[in-house]
Amino acid sequence: MEKILSDLKAMRLPGMARTWQNLMEAHRTDSISLTDGIRLLIQGENDMRMSNRTHRLIKNAHFRYTVTLGEIRADSARGIEQSLLNEVATCDYINHGYPIIITGPTGTGKSWLASALGHHACLCGYKVRYYNVMKLFEDLTMARIESRLPKLFERLSQFDLLILDDFGIKKLSAEQVLDLMEIIEDRHGSKSTIFASQLPVANWFETLDSNASAADAILDRVINTATRFTLKGDSLRRKH
Repeated sequence: MEKILSDLKAMRLPGMARTWQNLMEAHRTDSISLTDGIRLLIQGENDMRMSNRTHRLIKNAHFRYTVTLGEIRADSARGIEQSLLNEVATCDYINHGYPIIITGPTGTGKSWLASALGHHACLCGYKVRYYNVMKLFEDLTMARIESRLPKLFERLSQFDLLILDDFGIKKLSAEQVLDLMEIIEDRHGSKSTIFASQLPVANWFETLDSNASAADAILDRVINTATRFTLKGDSLRRKH
């Protein structure tokens, strides 16, 4: 029995090895049928691989907060409707490449909600990347200097869900607007993007108007098909 365990470890089948060890400790290796034993071993390996993949997805997403969607409490007074939470929990918006827009004053939980949506997407098997918008533009600037900008654009286009936090916190230069246009264009209709912003959507053009034509194109692609959360109420940070 120990030889089987060591062989499974040597074959790099840790899920099967753990399941076999559990069967040994429960003294079930002799009583279980061959069919049931194989089924349990396969299930154990599959469960471990899925768990490891989910862990990698969450780690590589670089979320601002570690929070699950289940921790988000529906509260109409704060702009979080249960029907909207139920809708986004299906991840259909990712499958259809639809954006989500989260707006509200400082401290109302925009980044918290965006991180929860991203975490849930990882649990559903999607590749996610969280960015503070200004950090994204810093990365784009360095990529341009180092002649690897096309590679970064390509990498950003591969994420099933891209979260852009603190959007509109600073007016963008004409070059930054074009970079954002490139990102949105690559993702439009096939990959989803979440925007979290203190600015009401009606004021977004002002942060993009250094390139008015590109601004119009960006807003047209983002706003028309987006699901919106408009958060309100007192700052949650003042309660802690």
